[in-house]
Amino acid sequence: MTATQPRGRKVQKVASRGRHPASSVAQNGRGPRRFVGATTRVYVVLLLTVMALVLLGTVMVLSASAPESVADTDSAWSLFWHQLRWVGLGLLAMTISKQIDYHHLRVFSKPLMIGSVLLLIAVLLPGVGASANGATRWLAFGGFRMQPSELAKFAVVLFAAELLSRSTRPMDNPAITVRPIVVVTSLLFFLLFLQPHLGGILVIGAIVMTMLFLAGAPLGHMAGMASGGVLVAGLMVWRTPWRRDRLFAFLDPTSDPNDAGYQALQALGAITEGGWTGLGLGGSYAKYGFLPEAHTDFIFAIIAEELGLVFALGVVLGFVVLGFTGMMAAVRAPDRFGLLLGIGITSWITVQAVLNLGAVLSLLPVTGVTLPFLSFGGSSLVVTLAATGVLLNIARQGQ
Repeated sequence: MTATQPRGRKVQKVASRGRHPASSVAQNGRGPRRFVGATTRVYVVLLLTVMALVLLGTVMVLSASAPESVADTDSAWSLFWHQLRWVGLGLLAMTISKQIDYHHLRVFSKPLMIGSVLLLIAVLLPGVGASANGATRWLAFGGFRMQPSELAKFAVVLFAAELLSRSTRPMDNPAITVRPIVVVTSLLFFLLFLQPHLGGILVIGAIVMTMLFLAGAPLGHMAGMASGGVLVAGLMVWRTPWRRDRLFAFLDPTSDPNDAGYQALQALGAITEGGWTGLGLGGSYAKYGFLPEAHTDFIFAIIAEELGLVFALGVVLGFVVLGFTGMMAAVRAPDRFGLLLGIGITSWITVQAVLNLGAVLSLLPVTGVTLPFLSFGGSSLVVTLAATGVLLNIARQGQ
């Protein structure tokens, strides 16, 4: 027996606890091995796609927000500089998160979920939460604003991935796998219902359903959860007159062209006006007060109007590539935790993109969700880019 055998058994014992080799003991036995990831093809395609979307979004926010910036501050650059700071912070967060071995995130699943719930509660407190357009969804500290629902999306992904990947929680026992996730998701739904934030409920619901389905949860339990989500969404639509009007306007925008159907018609008009090649960067007419939320929820319409249908289809293709490569990164992950974490992040980004693009194209009702990486926004952009860094880390460790 050689002197190195006991140490080899020690490394094997650590790895057998479900840790990835990147987290195991270093060769000198004095601490955890430093994470070293590979530059895989999936990693490169995913990174380039995200960077292209962020770059396009930064340019288009400058163009789409210029009229509103001039009206508010007499400078066409004010909203752009605000967005540029968030882009820098988001890219920094992505750079850091893609360097950290995603296995270390397990210990943050519960604290992050508890923190998200507390922040969602704080939004509802008088004098603490900030309101806009009839909803209270933000926390404001001086000139800084954040939307806790964005952090809750990542929290629910991490919480579900950590719980569903435990060897002590088999999927054939829903009481200790599906039920805790249903309880936590229901709490988030309730808090988002009070804001109200229908878009957040739809995105989180889709994330959880996708993760449970691909994790092998019983279909009966998933059907019950889906029914509850539909009931909550239905109540939100029915109890809010303007949201109910939006639903009816989605079915026929021309029935109320000056109110509920106005945004949809203006968006379609902008897309049609752009044609195949567009009116040129900065040449949009819709952004001059005709299309509300032109630089946030409806930035895709401005892209189509100024850069044409070719660029607009490129944006759609970008999200298709992102969804495909994200799922490939998840499938190639070295363990179940990486698989579910990658699935959750990918479904989050793609579902939110589908909801936004569907609303702009009048294929879905308007739900107030932004277009990932492209829309003007602070906490949404930073959290999404940080989560993308985690997905990139998973891609680097792919088998």
